[in-house]
Amino acid sequence: MKLFPSLQLHMPQIDLQEIMEHLRHNEERRTYPLWQEDDCLCFIARGREYRSEFHLNPSHEMQYSLKGDLHLHYRTPEGVEKVAVVPEGHCLYQPPMVPHSPRFPPDAFQLVVERKRRPGEVDRFHWFCPSCDNLLHEERFIVSDYGTDPVSRAYDNFWGSLDFRTCKKCGTIMPDR
Repeated sequence: MKLFPSLQLHMPQIDLQEIMEHLRHNEERRTYPLWQEDDCLCFIARGREYRSEFHLNPSHEMQYSLKGDLHLHYRTPEGVEKVAVVPEGHCLYQPPMVPHSPRFPPDAFQLVVERKRRPGEVDRFHWFCPSCDNLLHEERFIVSDYGTDPVSRAYDNFWGSLDFRTCKKCGTIMPDR
């Protein structure tokens, strides 16, 4: 007797070392989606040393340091920037809508598990003035497919605009990447 006769099991085994090696030699992509199901998506990310924005997403998130240490910059509800260090072999759980900026060297890798976005949910990306900490710019995306690399698209929009990079409060221009 089958317990779940209509359930088709799909349980792929994934060679994480092989994927990390692939990403190490691919200069165009820093992420590799492992799966995207209705309630769960998982990907591997390589080095995010360049990140300066804070990402807000509507999902719980788990980040596991496969190789190297993660320095997760985040902002408290009061707007104060802090850093959580996640050593290799450790993981960090993050609740939804916490402004966060994962930063780790180019030879480091993170395994990220979160809920796939529901229709209409919006991811936001915030940049802050390096001089006075004023909000410089917000990018918004509806992320229906994580394979489209929303972080890179947000970055292209931000760095492509001198107006977005100029602080309206103190006049500082965030240096180009």
